[in-house]
Amino acid sequence: MELRGVEELMDLLYACRGAAGPEGRARGVDAHTHALRTAALVRRSRPADKELQVAALVQGLGPLLAPAAGATGSERTADTADEAGALRAADAVRGLLGERVFRLVRQCAAGGAGRSGEDATDTPGDADALLLRQAREEARAEGAGPGPGVLEDWRTVLELVAAGACRLNTVE
Repeated sequence: MELRGVEELMDLLYACRGAAGPEGRARGVDAHTHALRTAALVRRSRPADKELQVAALVQGLGPLLAPAAGATGSERTADTADEAGALRAADAVRGLLGERVFRLVRQCAAGGAGRSGEDATDTPGDADALLLRQAREEARAEGAGPGPGVLEDWRTVLELVAAGACRLNTVE
């Protein structure tokens, strides 16, 4: 599934309300709150990097794109399902939000290390993916980091990133 516009993405993000977060219901953080917290943590660390903030916001959409894939029994299978979900999320936002957001979400899902297992901070993209993973982990804790805020606050940022991606797609 490829998202066609910011409104469709916003609807999907709103649909995360009440959905099990990255740790299921065990930690009491739904996917909606987790996405907002992760994005807020990234915004605090990198206020000018809108693409990184948006990647933090959308990385957890995969289970909503294929909910049956998230229903797993073992921890190892759950990890694989989480990775597959993040890859689905990356593919879904690629056309709308651009290649960098796509790569960041994909790298975060894959653990950020290169194929040969080199250090995760060898390139700027790897350092960004590492920051994204750290923010995702920190956001899992109940009451962690800044308040999650409201999703509507992110609409303008999503529109700016989508407009930039649209211009780049037109030039290419």
